[in-house]
Amino acid sequence: MSLPLLTLLMLVPVAFGAAVLSLPRAAGRGVARLALAGHGAVVLLTLGVLGRFDATSGGLQMVERHVWVPSLGVDYFLGLDGLGLVCVLLAAFVPLMAFGFSGRVAARREGLYHALLLFLQGGLMGTFTALNFFHWFLFWELGLVPAYLLVRLFGGPKAGPASFQFFVYTMVGSVTLLLGFLALHAAGGSFDFIELAEFGKSGRLAKALADKLPWAGVFASGDALAVTVFLGVLLGFAVKVPLWPFHTWLPATYSEAPSPVTMVLTGVMSKMGVYGLLRIAMPIFPDQFRVCQGALVLLALATVVLPTFAAFAQTDLKRVLAYSSVNHLGYCVLGIFILAPGATGPAWLEGAAAPALNGVVLQMLNHGLTSATLFGCVELLEGRLESVRTLGRYGGLRAAVPVLTGLMGISFFASVGLPGLNGFVGEFLIFKGVFASAPWAAAVASIGLLVTGVFLLTAMQKLFHGPLNAGESVVPDLNTRERWMVGVPVALMFVLGIYPDLVLRLINPTLMRLAGSH
Repeated sequence: MSLPLLTLLMLVPVAFGAAVLSLPRAAGRGVARLALAGHGAVVLLTLGVLGRFDATSGGLQMVERHVWVPSLGVDYFLGLDGLGLVCVLLAAFVPLMAFGFSGRVAARREGLYHALLLFLQGGLMGTFTALNFFHWFLFWELGLVPAYLLVRLFGGPKAGPASFQFFVYTMVGSVTLLLGFLALHAAGGSFDFIELAEFGKSGRLAKALADKLPWAGVFASGDALAVTVFLGVLLGFAVKVPLWPFHTWLPATYSEAPSPVTMVLTGVMSKMGVYGLLRIAMPIFPDQFRVCQGALVLLALATVVLPTFAAFAQTDLKRVLAYSSVNHLGYCVLGIFILAPGATGPAWLEGAAAPALNGVVLQMLNHGLTSATLFGCVELLEGRLESVRTLGRYGGLRAAVPVLTGLMGISFFASVGLPGLNGFVGEFLIFKGVFASAPWAAAVASIGLLVTGVFLLTAMQKLFHGPLNAGESVVPDLNTRERWMVGVPVALMFVLGIYPDLVLRLINPTLMRLAGSH
């Protein structure tokens, strides 16, 4: 019997989190060492998964399936394909990165902080590997609790209202998601994502909902009911991405959360929404998506363009980066929503679907890496200059911290999408697919590209260039440990920018299979 790697990916961080929480406060450095061992074990397991992954297969691999609650159609069902693999890689490495930047923040209540971070990692792993809604929803919700507590207990002066807003928004989305899947279970008799996708593809969903739900008569037709269920499921994912106008929780949460926690929120947790759209919403509701597609494309364009203008009004560096994160994830939802379910043929696959979907998943990985690195650099700056987040108060830091300036500058350029760095390839592929499907949408979205470059480079200029303010010359540059912490992800930005096929060959078979199922 082979080792159940996917189960271990979920259980190991939870087990280490419980062990960390049980240590006495007198344990001192032992708390951090045990937490590091937990993150390291997850990384080793993830490398084991990567080593066993067959890049030529587009189907599910390393499947673990056991009967759990047969009376409700609930199985313990885990599996991984190229889409899930990218998300698992982020869920393994970004929390490890966050751990490295957590010394200043964790000092308040070290055991609780590291335990919550490990619990959050376990919830993320379960979300990206579970394929039965009952099992998947448990981890979807379990990830919310430690994230809320990390923001609330370790955040800034306004962490209370920010964490409350975050919790309410995500809970509302979760409730509509749960109601939608209860309706799907009543219609299809299953919580299995694969079975429900086949059911939705067959075109029988609307009729089954009308026949099986006792309150279906409230709706004018079965089609209207099916669209309503789809919108409920969509809302759950739209809040997590977040899709405009459900994004208003994000700037406050990202700015008030400790920067290492923000690294995980933006680097991994935001990908739960994009993953849910690709894995769950689009395969199960192709007909309903077709009905709503025009409005969804407009919302995606709003998500790309409007946050870039909002970023100009910000004086807090973390809020600038938060709005940038919304903008970059907007490219992902645009690449998904622009595709027409039901379209077939080599021209559609190669001209629109292949580049758009590959670009979306590559953008998920690249954004996770780049945004986490930028927020990590913010944490290093905060540790040196308490109010450095207030743009315009400090300037000329390039003369005091040249190494940090250089590494953070590369991360800024990667976020802008400079060719040769990782951010360029994903955005290029998305725009190629969008242009092939709707040139007008690509033209509108290009406004976001231009404005993003302007506000990010403006923030960089205010922070690092100009005359050095009095008293800043004594600010220390990065030490050897910090250079490794920032330098390794920056090196990966070059690797993925120069050789994106390192990832594309892992995800393309899965995404072609997904596109073909439309």
